[in-house]
Parts: sequence; C-alpha cells; structure tokens
Amino acid sequence: MAESPAHRFGQMIGELLEAVVRPQLEDFCRVQGLYLDHQKRERPARPGKKVSWADPYGNVHDLDFVIERDGTDQQIGRPIAFIETAWRRYTKHSRNKAQEIQGAILPLAEKYRWNNPFLGTVLAGVFTDSSLDQLRSLGFQVLYFPYDSIVKAFQLEGIEIAFGEDTPDSVFKETIAQIENTPSKTMARIQKHLVRINLVEIDSFFASLRWRLGRYVTRVVVIPLYGRINEFVTIEDALRFVDGHQVYEGSGEFRKYEIRVDFSNGDKVEASLESKHRVKEFFDFVSRQ
Repeated sequence: MAESPAHRFGQMIGELLEAVVRPQLEDFCRVQGLYLDHQKRERPARPGKKVSWADPYGNVHDLDFVIERDGTDQQIGRPIAFIETAWRRYTKHSRNKAQEIQGAILPLAEKYRWNNPFLGTVLAGVFTDSSLDQLRSLGFQVLYFPYDSIVKAFQLEGIEIAFGEDTPDSVFKETIAQIENTPSKTMARIQKHLVRINLVEIDSFFASLRWRLGRYVTRVVVIPLYGRINEFVTIEDALRFVDGHQVYEGSGEFRKYEIRVDFSNGDKVEASLESKHRVKEFFDFVSRQ
C-alpha cells in the first residue's frame, strides 16, 4: 500500500523534532560522560539500526533515544534515560499516542528500576492537556512543541504547513516536495526558529534531565532485621503482640538487610537483601550510578 502524503508529512516533522533535540542531548551526554544511543547512530554493539530494549515480559520496544552509563559503540551500558518523540496533528489521536508511549517505556522503567531512569517524551503538534497531564502523572518529563510554534517556524522561511483534515493530498505532496528540496541552511534556520520559540520549555526539560542524572548520594540507611516470623489472623492480635514485644538488637534469627539510599535530587532506592554479598553488590551498583 502506498504511503499517504499526510503520513509522510508527519514523518518529516518527527525527523525535524529529532534534529532539534539530538544535538542538545549529545552535548549533555558529552559533558556528563554518558552515551547517547539513537537510530541514526551506527553501533556494532547492537544489531541493525533500531534502538531496541526488551521489557520484563519479553516484549521488545523500539525507542528514539536511550542514554546509557558505561555504554560505548562496542558495549551496551546501563540505561538511565528513555526518551520518545511523537507528532500528532489532531487531539483525537493524542491520548492514544500518550498511552502508546507509556506502554512502551513504563515496563522498561520497571525492569531497570534500580537505575531510576529518567522518562522523557518530546511531543509536537496538538495534544490535549489531559494527555499531557496523564504522562506527567506517571513520572514523565514532557517537552511539548505546540502546533502553532511549528507552523510559525516554517512560515518564517516562507513555507506554509498549516493544514486541516480537508486538505487535499495534492497540497500535502507539493509541501512535502518543497520541504525535501529546501536547502540544508534553510532547514537549519527553521530548527533555530523552533528552538527560539520554545526556549523556556526546552531549558526546563534539560534542567530536569541534569537534575535527575547529576544526582549524588546524601544518606545510606542499613537496617538488619532479626527475629522469628509472627503471623496473626487479626490486627488486634498483632497489636497485642507488639505491645508485649521486647525490642533489643540481635533478638532471634537474622532475616535480612533493609537498605535505603537517598540522593540529592530527592530520589531514593530501596532494597531487601538476605546476604552480605548481595548488599555489597547493591552498593557497588549504586556507587556507579
């Protein structure tokens, strides 16, 4: 089946978004000593051009950007940020896209929860407030380029892209051809216009990224747990036990270590581990975050 002009136009806007965001992500990762993986990057460590990660259920998700710690061209690192981009022209499609993004990234965030990854999405076009709030409520940082700002960026270079549902395919085709034949210098100016118009939102997004990935440890709590397991049928029985329980360190059989690590940005990582070896592994992992 032939690709519709409207679909191809959407792809072109998506490519524009990536071209705007990628250099800034590359600069951020270079300063922080991190590795940025994306589909435009040739990387021997993974097969093909797609940036694919499997969730805990074996489902594979193709992502736009993944930031890794200790990653190289030859070695897959630990994922510490998942970032998706998307364009939608009409509000009727925005919630479905938001759900699609969270369906891909949230299972990955759960699988790599010890990394406490940054969850980001770069959206453009028309998205309802409820779809944006839905993503934010689930822990996503949202960088949103409103439809009017994209139209304005093109208009400043004499290109009209303000289309509606009744726009004929012939007009889409003409505009696509115009964009494809636009000199690279002109496209670079369009990107700069888009950045300038949305500079406050861009700065806020990258401030959140630095805040999350630039964190450091502020407190470590280790609680050794002892004692036999006591089970009760009712809360009243459990309360009677607690009232009569004598508390002293080392009472009963050792059970496990409860660990909590607090970070400078308010993040915390918790673990329940049954051996010193596992505790040392956990601390080694956290120290490399």
